[in-house]
Amino acid sequence: MAEDSYLVGLIGSGIGPSLSPALHEREADRQGLRCLYRLIDIDVVGVAPEEVGRLVRAARELGFDGLNITHPCKQLVVEHLDALSPQAEALGAVNTVVFRDGRATGHNTDVTGFAASFARGLPDAPLDHVVQLGAGGAGAAVAHALLTLGAGRITVVDALPGRAETLAAALTAHFGDGRAAAAPAGPDTLAVLAARADGVVHATPTGMAHHPGLPFPAELLDPRLWVAEVVYRPLETELLRAARAAGCATLDGGGMAVFQAVDAFRLFTGREPDAERMLADFAALAGAAGTRG
Repeated sequence: MAEDSYLVGLIGSGIGPSLSPALHEREADRQGLRCLYRLIDIDVVGVAPEEVGRLVRAARELGFDGLNITHPCKQLVVEHLDALSPQAEALGAVNTVVFRDGRATGHNTDVTGFAASFARGLPDAPLDHVVQLGAGGAGAAVAHALLTLGAGRITVVDALPGRAETLAAALTAHFGDGRAAAAPAGPDTLAVLAARADGVVHATPTGMAHHPGLPFPAELLDPRLWVAEVVYRPLETELLRAARAAGCATLDGGGMAVFQAVDAFRLFTGREPDAERMLADFAALAGAAGTRG
């Protein structure tokens, strides 16, 4: 019997250092599958984020079985798909596309990925009030995950106030009144919010290899806060270094990266991946790539 083979890829900006190809290909090898995972970097191929639909159509025509989608295309890709899973529809953001029976269906494994990582890495963290920086595709997923995990209230802060308000309104419609609010970005606002919060989630590109720096002043960090990061390249961002120095409990972005890949692998192949093996793969790959902190 010929072994099953899968052709999948990742569409996004600045994705050269991504560990997704190795994570998927290694797990496939262990399961007796052939998986070819290709990077489609919009910066390299010279395609604007708004043209993501053209790349999705091309991938389907070329026989891809699926795609992962990352920054800055998670929300832009939605209108180019035939169907959405309930979770992706609620978020208005997609990070996984499956081509099957002539249809392109969008899913969001960022939600389940972050939820699994948070439950594993910060199991006892208080969740009465969470401040979240970032209201993009990753931010929408993280906010849904936290509210599903039982967060009492999330205040969303974004450099684009309208985007924060849109996400807060969508969260309120989904989870009920009083569960989400939006606030303008700025040190003064963040200082007030941080003083009243249990934890801070960072879901913007700041801290990535191509966007170094801190998303807010380190002086706002307090030992009673927990700090969760979505960025995983590098694994230890400037924010996490500052948070640990301040005595905060922290969660890096590695767990979310792995658990979203676990769920995407299941969608692509129909096979059950081994999460612990993939976590071990990630640790080895991140160390070898020098992305560990």
